[in-house]
Amino acid sequence: MMKWIFGGLMILSVFFAIFTGNIGNLNTAILSECGNAVALCISLCGIICFWSGIMQAAKKAGIVDFLGRLFRPVIKHIYKGIDVSGKAMGYIVLNLTANMLGLGNASTPFGLAAMSELQKEECCGDTASDNMIMFVVMNTASLQIIPTTVAALRLKNGSAAPMEILPCVWIVSVASVTAVILLAKLFGRIFRKK
Repeated sequence: MMKWIFGGLMILSVFFAIFTGNIGNLNTAILSECGNAVALCISLCGIICFWSGIMQAAKKAGIVDFLGRLFRPVIKHIYKGIDVSGKAMGYIVLNLTANMLGLGNASTPFGLAAMSELQKEECCGDTASDNMIMFVVMNTASLQIIPTTVAALRLKNGSAAPMEILPCVWIVSVASVTAVILLAKLFGRIFRKK
């Protein structure tokens, strides 16, 4: 679906550039922004690699198990019926921790592994279980304590204080995660009754 959306946007851009006589500006933007996109990817790659390594070291050092025990009282109420000491829970904790550190891209492998383990543990086949849906919406809402990627982008673009957004990030994170948990639980009950 996304390929059609982006393809359509590119075609519309070329059409409107021709129609408005700005084809020269379009060519300039394409050539200059391609280089900027590559530079941005390289700068973000370093940050993501660093934090991915930290997460793997934390996993091997037992910090993830500690975080799992710390989060367990809350998580067991959110994810009903899954083994709190199982592989799925471990990957959920890793994913939540990466998201809390603002490492959206670094949390993706943990998220995929968590979904795979949830599918095995709940034996739900091709249908998403309530816990899988809850995991997806919580991952999308992304509770963040330190918005590392956003701060890196702000620093790269000349921000003198890239972390000044912390209070806003905390408020929005708590509000969005609370909303998605409540909505997922509500819709889970509504559709389970039908």
